[in-house]
Amino acid sequence: MLNWLRRCFGRARARAGGARDIPAALWQANLARYAFLAQCTSAEQARLRELASAFLGQKEFHGAGGLVITDAMALAVATQACLPLVHLSLTARSPAEALRWYDDFVGIVMQPGEVLAHREVTDHDGVVHQYREALTGEAMDGGPVMLGWTDVAAAGVSAAQGYNVVIHEFVHKMDLRDGVADGCPPLPAGFMGASSAAGARRLWLSRLETEFEAFSDQVAASDRFGGLVKAPWLDRYGAESISEFLAVASEAYFVNPDALAAQSVGLHDLLDHFFRPRQQQT
Repeated sequence: MLNWLRRCFGRARARAGGARDIPAALWQANLARYAFLAQCTSAEQARLRELASAFLGQKEFHGAGGLVITDAMALAVATQACLPLVHLSLTARSPAEALRWYDDFVGIVMQPGEVLAHREVTDHDGVVHQYREALTGEAMDGGPVMLGWTDVAAAGVSAAQGYNVVIHEFVHKMDLRDGVADGCPPLPAGFMGASSAAGARRLWLSRLETEFEAFSDQVAASDRFGGLVKAPWLDRYGAESISEFLAVASEAYFVNPDALAAQSVGLHDLLDHFFRPRQQQT
C-alpha cells in the first residue's frame, strides 16, 4: 500500500478528474477500524467507496507539526467526510456532482492533536477580549478544513458518545454552503412539502430552533441543578449556537443514531428528511 494515495491521486490526475479504485485491503481495514461505517448496508458502502474515491481525487492533504499523512489516514477522513453525502448523492449524476457540497476548498490540514487558536471578540461595551481556544477541528468559510488526527483516529471509540470531528466539520461546510453559518444548509423547493426554497428554510429553522431551545434549556438546567437534572446525552457544545447544534446533532446521527433518537425522535426525524431525501419520498 506504499504511497498508494500519491500514485493514484496525484495532483495532475486529480485535475484531470480521474478517480482510482481504493485497494480492497485498505478499504476493509478502514471498515474494521470504524464500526459505524461497517454497519452501513452493502449498497451504502459501495456508494461511500465511490464518493471517497472521488473525494481523494479532489482534495489535498497537508500534515502539520511533523505529521506524515498515510493512505489509511487520508481514507479515514475521506470516508467519514463523505458519509453525510451517501443518500444525498443518489439524486446526483455522479459522485463528483455530489461533492459540490465541498467544492469551496481543496486543502485539508491534519494536526497531530489539538491546536490552540488565537481568538479575539468584542463585547457589547466595545471591549476587546483575547483568548486561546483548544480546537480538534475547524471549517473555514471558503477555506481549508483543519482536523486533529488523534480525534479522527479515535472515531470508532468515540461513536458511543455520538462524537465525530470529521462529520462535525464537514456538516459545517454544508451549513456554510450559502455563505452563512446559521444552522440551515441550502434546501430545495419541495423539502418536507414546502412549495419554495424560502418556505423550506422557514420550516427547517422552525423545527431545528425548537429542538435547539429544548436542548439548551436542558443543558442550562443540568448546570444549575447538578445531579437533580439529568444532562442530555448529546454533546453540550451544541448549546453554543444553532450552527453548532446542527453539527453536533449530525455527527451523532451518523455514528450513533439510536442514542440520538432516544434523546429526541423529532431531531432524528428532521435530520432524516435532509440526509435521506429519497427515503422520505417513498
